[in-house]
Order: sequence, then C-alpha cells, then structure tokens
Amino acid sequence: MDHYKALGLSRNATKDEIKQSFRKLALKFHPDKHSLSSEEVKRRAAARFKQATEAYEVLIDEGKRADYNRRCASFSRGSGLAGGYGYSYSRGSYRSTSRPNSGLRLNFDAVFRFLTTRGFLLNLAFASVILGGAVAIERSGNTIWKMQNSGKSFEEALESIQKSKVQQTKDRD
Repeated sequence: MDHYKALGLSRNATKDEIKQSFRKLALKFHPDKHSLSSEEVKRRAAARFKQATEAYEVLIDEGKRADYNRRCASFSRGSGLAGGYGYSYSRGSYRSTSRPNSGLRLNFDAVFRFLTTRGFLLNLAFASVILGGAVAIERSGNTIWKMQNSGKSFEEALESIQKSKVQQTKDRD
C-alpha cells in the first residue's frame, strides 16, 4: 500500500496537508458513520479507514516517513531486498518480476543502512561483550588450573582422585 496514495497526497506533502487529508478521510470512512450500512459497505469503509490511519501514523512522524521513503525508493528501483529476488511490491501483494539472467542483486546502500542501525550495532556490541567475557573466563580457568596443578593434566587429576577414593574405601573395610 502506498501511504501517499491512501491519503491522496503527493510525496512532498506538508504535515498540514497530511493532517487535513487524514481528517477528511476519517470523517468519510469512520466505522461509526457506516453503522447502519450493509455489511459490505461497513467492511470496505473499515478497511479504508484502517489504511488512512496507518498512512497517517507513518507520514506524520518524520523518522517513520523518512524510513518509508527510503524503502519505497529501494522497491521502485527494483533492487530492494524483495526486488533483488525477482519480486516487486504493488497494491498489497508481491508480484514476480523475473527477467532473464537477473540473478541475485544486492542493494549495498540498503545493506549498509541495516548494518549501521542503532539496534544492530547495540546487538553487535552486546554479543562482543558476551564473547569477550566467555573467552576471559575460559582463559582464567585454564590459568588457575595450571597454577594449582602444575605438571598434571585434568585427566591425570581425575585419575588420582578416583585412586584416592578407592584407597579410602579399602581402608574403611
């Protein structure tokens, strides 16, 4: 769904134009206005109201609008994530856009934007801290073992413990 088309606006619409268009459509398609209408009319009006509400929520917020515009630009070029696999998004569904020898195309700009998002970078930092902690614990455990048991391997230490247990049970009997 194209949010601009849903509100009947151009891509360079101002916030005031977005608000005006949404209010006009909300008054026209609000479910309460169609409470006495047939089920088909109610269903269509509710769907149109939902589309207008979704479009308004995206276009009125500067961050969401910028993200939406970037995604739309990627899809319209046919090299977005979906477009790279031979599919395009139009009117609420994906359609095949297979071309001979089109292959897999990567949109490096979209990949770079994904790799530099705050969420991805925070997750990467968190994973690095966890991995670094695990490595530090592993190495410190090995170092402590070697300091306390010089010359013995772990298996040799287990064997000596088993032998001492056997010896203790023999001494008791």
